Amino acid sequence: MIGDKEEHFEGKGTDLAALQSHIEEYLMGDGFKTQSSAPSDQGVVIQAKKGGFLQGVIDANRALTITISGTSADFTVRIGIGKWAEHLEVAVIETLLLGELFLVVDVAETAWNFEIESKLAGDIRSFVG
Repeated sequence: MIGDKEEHFEGKGTDLAALQSHIEEYLMGDGFKTQSSAPSDQGVVIQAKKGGFLQGVIDANRALTITISGTSADFTVRIGIGKWAEHLEVAVIETLLLGELFLVVDVAETAWNFEIESKLAGDIRSFVG
């Protein structure tokens, strides 16, 4: 899918709760409003959306969506655009099991998504080590 980035990490022993907190702090520091699901066996979902100029670029119901799944020794972080979930806990169960968390995006969203994904992915790689 265009505008969807996936990073896989093995043998790092990363505290996934600390990684989740780090991602949330990074996004809030960049002016995003965030929401997160409670961790489950399927993983955790973090959503972030930003007002201002992005309201004209990305629909109000869309959000930067990050999933973290796996174990501290073998996990995957996926970043893309998804639908902002008003009830994220319900959405997590449905979307992580069904795999339809991310949306296909148009050209304007893709350009923005590549920029933020690259920055966030670089920050995650630095955090994980």
